Amino acid sequence: MDDMLKEFVVEALELATNVEAHLLVLERQPDDQNTLNALFRSFHTIKGGAGFMNLTAMVSACHLTENLFDALRTGAAPVTPIAIEAALQASGFVADQLGELANGVAAEQLPAMPDALQAILTAAIEGNAQLEPPVAIATVVPAVVALVAGEPDWDAYYRALVPSAILPSAAPAAITHLVAAAPAKKSQPPIQAAKSTAPIIEESIRIDAVKLDTLLEVAGESVQAANQAAVLLEKLAQFKFDSDATTLMATLTETIERASRYATELQRATLATRMQPVGRLFQKFPRLVRELAKDLGKEVELAIKGAETEVDRVVVDSLYDPLVHMLRNSLDHGVESQEERIQSGKSPKSTISLTAWQEASSVMIEVADDGKGMNPQFLREKARAKGLIGENDAQTDEEAFQLVFLPGFSTKEFATAVSGRGVGMDVVKTAVDKNRGTIRIDSQLGQGTRFLIRLPIELSIVPTMLVRTSGAALAMPLAVIERVVELPETFAEVGGAPILRDQGRPLLVRSLAAILGYEACVERVGIVIAAPQPYILAMEAVEGTADLVIKPLSCLNVPGITGTARSAEGELLLVIGLGYLLDGCRTGMRLVA
Repeated sequence: MDDMLKEFVVEALELATNVEAHLLVLERQPDDQNTLNALFRSFHTIKGGAGFMNLTAMVSACHLTENLFDALRTGAAPVTPIAIEAALQASGFVADQLGELANGVAAEQLPAMPDALQAILTAAIEGNAQLEPPVAIATVVPAVVALVAGEPDWDAYYRALVPSAILPSAAPAAITHLVAAAPAKKSQPPIQAAKSTAPIIEESIRIDAVKLDTLLEVAGESVQAANQAAVLLEKLAQFKFDSDATTLMATLTETIERASRYATELQRATLATRMQPVGRLFQKFPRLVRELAKDLGKEVELAIKGAETEVDRVVVDSLYDPLVHMLRNSLDHGVESQEERIQSGKSPKSTISLTAWQEASSVMIEVADDGKGMNPQFLREKARAKGLIGENDAQTDEEAFQLVFLPGFSTKEFATAVSGRGVGMDVVKTAVDKNRGTIRIDSQLGQGTRFLIRLPIELSIVPTMLVRTSGAALAMPLAVIERVVELPETFAEVGGAPILRDQGRPLLVRSLAAILGYEACVERVGIVIAAPQPYILAMEAVEGTADLVIKPLSCLNVPGITGTARSAEGELLLVIGLGYLLDGCRTGMRLVA
C-alpha cells in the first residue's frame, strides 16, 4: 500500500468511527441539524478521497448515503429507523473496505457494493417522492473513461463529488461535449471544483508510535542525566577553587541549569504527544451496546461522560478489550429484562454509564449500571462450588465481589456467545494490573453495580515519594499518600495488632521492612496510605519526592515491586506498586512487632 493510500485509509477510518457515534446521536435526536451536517460532511469527505483512489464501490456507497443525508437535512425525507439502519450498514461497509485495504488487500480485489445495501439505501431515500433516484456511479464512470481513451474523466469525478441535488440540469450534455473535445483539451471547471474540496493547510502529521516511545525514553534519560549532573555539581562546589576555576564553576552551573530546564521541557512536550482523550476509545462503544442490547432483547442507553479526559496512549489502547468485557458483563448479568424491571418498579429502559475523570495523577474510569446488583453470598457459593476458594475465604462483601475476577469464575450455568466461560473479567483484571492500576467493585442488590478503575495518567514517568527502610532505597507512588507522620516507640494494640490514632481514626500500623522481607530495623516514620481501608506504613526514613522514569521488571516477579528507577544521585530504586499499596500490602503481610 503506497503512502497516499495509507494516509487516506487512516483518516477515513477515523471519520467512519465518528460517523457511527453521530448516527446513534441522530437516532435519539432526529432534529439535530448539526449532527446531520456532520454526517453529510463525513461521507462527502470519504467519497472524495475514495474517488481520487479509484475505489468505485466505496464511492457508490458514500454517494448513495450522501444523497440520503442531503434528503434528511433538507426535510425531503424523514429520519426513520430504516434511514438510521441504512446509514449504519453503509458505514459498516465503508469500514470493512478500509479494513481490507489496511490489511494489504489490493483496491482491485475489493468487493462491490452489496445489492442489499443499495436496496436499503434506495428505500430510505425514496421515502420522499420528489427525490430523484440515485445515479449508479459504478456504471457511468467506466463508460465515460472508455470513451475518452484512458484520459482521466474529470467530469465523472466532478459528478461523484458534487451532490446530485445541485448538479446543473445540462450535465449529460456536458459529458457529451467532454467526450467530443477530449483529444483537444480537458474541461477546466470540473478541475477547479475538485481542487476546491481539498484541504488547504495540513495542521497535523502522523508519527509511528514506536518513534514517540523512543523519544520519550530518551527525554526521560536526559532529565535523569541532567539531575545527576546537578547533584555532582553541588558536591563539587564544596571544594575551594582559585579565581579562574570559580568563574568556570559559575559558567558550568548556569549551563547545567539550562540543560536541565530544556531536558524537562522536552520531556513534558514529549509526554503531551502521547496523551489522548479517552473519547477516542469511548466512541466505539455506543454501537456495541446498542446491537448487544438488541440481541438480548433489552432496552439500554449508554451514557458517556468525561470523554475529554486525557490519558497515556498506551493506556487507551490497552483498555478496549477490558471495557468491552465489562460492558458485556453489565448487559448480560447486571441489567434486567424489561419485564423484570417493570415488576421491580423500575423504568423499562436501563442505563449503563461510562465515565472518566482525572484525580491527582490518576485517571478514574467508571462503568456503572442500574441493574439488579450483586449478591455476595451467591458469589461465595458459586466460587466454593467450583473449588476456587475455601470455606473461610472472601468473608467480606468487598472480597466476595473480587471473586468475579478469578479465572474460570462465572455465575452462568451454560456458556453463551456473550458470556459464561469465566474469562472476561479475568481479562479485565490482568489488563488493569499490567498498567499498574487497580479495580474496585461497589454493588447494592436491586440498585446496580459500579466498577471503578484507577490508572496512572501516564505510564513511564511517575511522581513518587522516596523512602528508605532497612538500608534499602524505595519509591512509592504519590497518588496513594495522604501525609507523613511521626511514629511513637510503643503502640496501642487491638487483637494483637498495633494501632495509632490519626486525626481521630484508629489506623493499623504495618512494617514496610517486614512486608518486603527485609531485616528488622527501627521504623519511626509513617506514611498514611489513602486506601479503601486506610492504614499507616512504617519505615526508616522519608527522603523527599521525585518524578521517576520507571523501568518494568521483565525477568523477575517480586510481590509488591512493579519496576525500578534511578534517583538523581544515580542510586537504583525499587518501585512499590500502586495496586499493592491500595490492597493493603496483603501478600506476605506482617505487622509491626
